[in-house]
Amino acid sequence: MRRLQPPVWLEGGEWSYLLGCDALGRDLLSRIIFGSRVSIFIGTAVVVLATGIGIVAGLLAGYLRGWVDTVISRLVDILLAFPYLLFAIGLMAMMGPGLENIIIALAYKEWVIPCRLVRGETLALREVEYVEAARAVGAPSWYIMAREILPNILSPVIVVSTIRMAHVIILEASLSFLGIGVQPPTASWGSLVADGRSFIMDAWWISTFSGFAILALVLAINVASQGLRDAFDPRLQE
Repeated sequence: MRRLQPPVWLEGGEWSYLLGCDALGRDLLSRIIFGSRVSIFIGTAVVVLATGIGIVAGLLAGYLRGWVDTVISRLVDILLAFPYLLFAIGLMAMMGPGLENIIIALAYKEWVIPCRLVRGETLALREVEYVEAARAVGAPSWYIMAREILPNILSPVIVVSTIRMAHVIILEASLSFLGIGVQPPTASWGSLVADGRSFIMDAWWISTFSGFAILALVLAINVASQGLRDAFDPRLQE
């Protein structure tokens, strides 16, 4: 039985289990690698879903103005008034744990970030010359928003969405750590950290390596977002 077997460089470790084993004798490295798929999938799904909703809502609010802008802006203000993690915990408590419910709970509020960004950019672009020219020739509003405004605001949206993906991954790990996220036997970095709490003094590698995996992925995403910002900003290229 390889229960709580240490990493290979410690006494009792084996090369077949480089990072050791967990409390049930399962290979920790394999579970961390499998857990990366869960974190990346949830982060990508939430960001794509939330960004799509945020772009549509932001374009409508910024271009149409009036009561549409008032309703969307007040809804955004209400959602921003709630702490993100507590909001997600409340939704998960109502819907129950599960992969689909995590995506819905995190995307339920995540869309407000791209929405505010798109709304601000749209307010600035709706008065520029090429938008006024399209409006003067009778182009419908949906055409102006989709063909004239949207292509010119995608760069900051992509950069912000990439940064937010790291935040979503941390939130997913937090929910799994609390036991209301991804459920066993599916491996999740948050649940792996939680599994190692009871053995932190004797089997520190369970929580430590899982935490390092979260740190490495979030750092990589932040570095990638910085690279995207440098690539999209012509002032930085100069």
